[in-house]
Amino acid sequence: MRLLVIGGTSFVGRAIVGDALGRGHRVTTFNRGLTGPDVDGVEALRGDRSTDDGLRPLAGRTFDAVLDPGGQVPAHLLRTARAMTGAAPFYAFVSTTAVYQALTTPGTDESAATWPGVADEDSDPADLARLGARKRGCELAVTQAFGPEASLVVRAGMIVGPHDNVGQLPWWLNRIARGGRVLAPGDPDRGLQLIDARDLAAFVLDQVEARAGGLHNAVPDEPNTTMGQLVDACAQATGSAVTPVWTDESFLLSQGVHPWAELPLWIPDGPGTTGFWAVSGASAKAAGLRIRPFTDSVRDTWDWLRSGGRVHAVAGALPFGLAAAKERQVLKAWDSAA
Repeated sequence: MRLLVIGGTSFVGRAIVGDALGRGHRVTTFNRGLTGPDVDGVEALRGDRSTDDGLRPLAGRTFDAVLDPGGQVPAHLLRTARAMTGAAPFYAFVSTTAVYQALTTPGTDESAATWPGVADEDSDPADLARLGARKRGCELAVTQAFGPEASLVVRAGMIVGPHDNVGQLPWWLNRIARGGRVLAPGDPDRGLQLIDARDLAAFVLDQVEARAGGLHNAVPDEPNTTMGQLVDACAQATGSAVTPVWTDESFLLSQGVHPWAELPLWIPDGPGTTGFWAVSGASAKAAGLRIRPFTDSVRDTWDWLRSGGRVHAVAGALPFGLAAAKERQVLKAWDSAA
């Protein structure tokens, strides 16, 4: 197939390009050339879809499908999709489960209420509701241009794996590699739903090859690891001797430790978060989504980091992780309280 990948240099886009080339497809990437180098073997086009003129490099070209793994601005998606309606018969877009208004109960599926789609570009990267509204706007742009049967919308959960541009798993790996006592949040048995970027890429490509339009939550159909297993897997991958100190959530909050941002992947228990790590992946599973063992993702991410890989975070996103001095301070306070 002749595939056009928007972006294609980072994380999910890079995984899609690598997998597509491995399957024998001809891949053209379209990006500004700012995030990183294109994968060897692609035809690389430079452009910027924020303007009509920026799409000119695509004029007169035809493809069997467009794959859009990272768009966040609805106006840009609509411009791109409209420009490609006569050039490709199928459009695949990677969205996010943040489009759902609430994750308060386990089993949220594709029929759940979403945020109303917005068309503006201004958003705080840490504001999940605003991100969800923008991504929902992107979904609507794609389906408006191509229709539901000729478009694929894949709502990914939390993504991990090599070439990470988010930085949550890499932070845990780098912290645990330093060894010693590690501040660990809450219940080690808390389940997590994490998908490897390569599994997400393979699922998207499978659907594109079958030209199977639709809407899917791309998450494991049940938690595929726990916080405790994450720490253990990081220790095993790095070969580091660590002592995780599992600390009460209310104590962490009293010490000013910020969930998610300072201790990545930590979402405190509460009525508003009961379904956060329990989104239904039944639709994607039925459509063929395959999830590799989480330990493979951890090992491969560590290998990537050791080989010189670096997290190139999305523009405007704040870095993840707890400062070493603050971690020592909280551990000391926990010891005193105990």
